[in-house]
This record gives sequence, C-alpha cells and structure tokens, in this order.
Amino acid sequence: MNTIYMTDGPERMFTPIEEDAAGAADVTITVDPGHRHQSIDGFGASFTDASAHLIGQVLDDGDRTYAMSKLFDPKLGIGLSLLRNPMGASDYARTIYSYDDMPNGYEDMELEHFSIYHDEDGIIPLTKWAMELNPQLKLIASPWSAPGWMKTSGSMIGGELKEDRYEVYARYFVRFLQAYAEQGVPVFAVTPQNEPLFMPGHYPGMLMPADREVRFVRDFLRPALRKAGFDTRVFGYDHNWDRIDYPLNLLDDAFDAFDGIAWHWYGGRPVSQSRVAAIFPDKDVYFTEGSGGEWIPEFEPAFSNLMRTGIDILRNGSKSFILWNLALDEHNGPVVPGFGRSTCRGLLRVDQTDRTVEYTLDYYGLAHFSKFIRPGAVRIDSSQTVGVRSLACRNTDGSTVAVLFNDADHAVRVVVEVCGMDGSPCTATMPAKAALTVVWNDENNGMR
Repeated sequence: MNTIYMTDGPERMFTPIEEDAAGAADVTITVDPGHRHQSIDGFGASFTDASAHLIGQVLDDGDRTYAMSKLFDPKLGIGLSLLRNPMGASDYARTIYSYDDMPNGYEDMELEHFSIYHDEDGIIPLTKWAMELNPQLKLIASPWSAPGWMKTSGSMIGGELKEDRYEVYARYFVRFLQAYAEQGVPVFAVTPQNEPLFMPGHYPGMLMPADREVRFVRDFLRPALRKAGFDTRVFGYDHNWDRIDYPLNLLDDAFDAFDGIAWHWYGGRPVSQSRVAAIFPDKDVYFTEGSGGEWIPEFEPAFSNLMRTGIDILRNGSKSFILWNLALDEHNGPVVPGFGRSTCRGLLRVDQTDRTVEYTLDYYGLAHFSKFIRPGAVRIDSSQTVGVRSLACRNTDGSTVAVLFNDADHAVRVVVEVCGMDGSPCTATMPAKAALTVVWNDENNGMR
C-alpha cells in the first residue's frame, strides 16, 4: 500500500491524499533501488541563542513540549535528526559572547576562564531534550568567531585569528567538546569557521582563507583532538557553492585532516558539491546551512525554492539538509545589537507579544524529507524531468521513499513506479508548485 503526502499551499500544508485512479500520465518517475548512492545522516536546523530563547523561555510549558515533539519526535513530529549549533554567538543571539571573554587588553592563554555557562541556560537543555526525543540525532558545532583576544581585531567582530593563537584556539575546541560531553551532549562534528570568506561588520565573524584553515586544522586542531581522545569529525569550508577553489585547496593540501566538506546555499549552485566530490570521492558532503526569508516571497517561490534546492542538494551527494534557525520571532529575531532588520525565517515563528507559535513553510517543506527519509537511509536512483524533480531513498526498515516537486506552472498527472516492485505504481495529480512524498510500506513488495 502506498502512502502519499502532498503540500500545495498554506491551507493544505501536509495531508495524506487519495491515490488517483489508474490512467494516462503526463510524467512517469522511475525509482531504481539497484543503483545506490550516499547514505543520509538526516535533516535539521539550529538551536541558535535566539531559537533556544524563544522555544525555551517564551513559549509556555504546553506549547514548548508540543513544539519539541513536532520538531524532533520521529512518530509524533517530523523527526529532525541533525542540529548545527553555533559555538558562541552568531548573528542570531541576544548578546555577543564566546566561551572565554576577556576585558580589552587581557588574554587567557591557559583558558582558565573558559565556560559554557551561557549554553547551560537554554541551548544544552533543549539539545539534550531533542536527543531524548530522537536518539539518532547528531550535533554539528560551528564557531562564528574565536574570542576577541585571539584575533587581530581584538573583537568577535571582524579580524582574523592571530598567528600565535592557533594552538590555544585548538585547545578551545577541545575544551568545548569536553564541556559538552560532561553535560551528556556528544558532538558528532565541527567546522573550523562559519563562512570563512565573509567578514560581517556588525555581528561575529572571522576571515579564514583556505591556507589558514589548512594550517589550523592540519597542524593544530586535528592533533589536539587526537591527543584528547576525540574522534569528532572535521568538515572544512562551511560556505557557499560559488567558491569550489577553497574546498579543493583544503583537500589538496591537507587531505587527511578533513573528513568532508560543508556547504551553504547563498551563492552558486548545488552541482559544486558533485564537482568537488568527483575529485575527492572519499570525502563526505554535508549541507549545513540554508535560510529562507523575506527576500523570497511567500508561498511561491519560497516553498518552491526550498523543495527544488533540497532535492538538488541531496542529488548532488549531500548526507544532510540543514536549514538555519529553528525559531524566530515576529520581527525575525532576536539578533545581536546593531544588526539591523532581519529578513530570515525560522521553522517556527514564535510571537513574543502573545506567545503564540506558528509552523512555517520551512517546517512543512523540510517535513517532506525528514519525516520519511530516516537516518541511515541510502539515496537510490530516480528519474526526473524539467518539470517534475525527484529524490528517492531506501530506509533501513525496507521502506522506499520518493519526494517529488512539480516545478511546472500547471498541474501534472504523475506515475511513480519502482523497479522490481510487484503491484501497481502510484498515480497522483500534482498541482503546480506542489510537493508530494510517496512511501512504500508493504513488506511483501519484493524489494530487499
């Protein structure tokens, strides 16, 4: 029996639909389990300081419990299985902070003042709760900046890592991993620097050219992790698709120091992931940040952008699809002082005035992937056309999932068939710009 879920607008967000009667189709999508590609770690977003504050402190107990279940529970919710949390403040934080802040003119080379106290207030408890709701959840951590006293700017805003601070910054990572482990929160992977080619002028950031990232990871971070007994993975780059020279340089110069490459969607195209992977096929591909926002009008093309890009990200070898903030408020914040007006959108919209919560199009779009493609699934071949894009995966329980998006400006009657499966294919009519997820659950369908 096929289960079909479709999203074609805010009024019909995520609802099982009846399968169409057999008949002529405009498009046939063929799924081939015989051709396997990358395994999937999962889908997720971030407990930024802003998101943790809104979910943990603004929502009342009932709405908070319900929201956490809707986000992370694989049965009652959409089963998010990845978090990519900032190490210290990002642009979406109420204050600018690191784990070792010092007054101007002071330094702490022995990290005597290191503390994750800030995270203990909200980020860590919510992350642990998410792990309880979904024991398969993995955490990736990324810094927006080193502490100011380690940088040429003397501040978490602007500047680069000082030459004589590489060793202490590597120990800073180790202390972070140790502190989180003591709280019962293992960290699956880190990236050395969020968006290392972008240096914002009004929120934490740090320039780290490819040769500097090579030196930091190869000569300091990787040895420090090894010495401390951590097998935490290190993903390089963590920036946009439009600069494949950076990840190529990382892997050319320090192949053994990096476990994979992390990507964002704010420039370039997803095919960059495949281009780098074609040269370095042994290195994993992770998509770690993409945010929706007011610069993309709702509901189309914002929903369309999420669906078509998510499919392309996974078809180009990524083991993950991670959006940005789990929650933002009615003003798309909170943001750091001096940030200005934010235009990003979270998976949840938490109104700080009336303390209500709204599940946004990003939540429902990501649900088409995260609820049905479970950690450990393997991407398999699926055909697609210019109008209908497709992604197919085989779960560890034997079920097969196909995620489709009708990118045409008109309705399409689509047939989805699986090679080697007994029984009739599923047929459904997809409105223009609609997403559809099909799950084959029959254990006797002949597929193994």
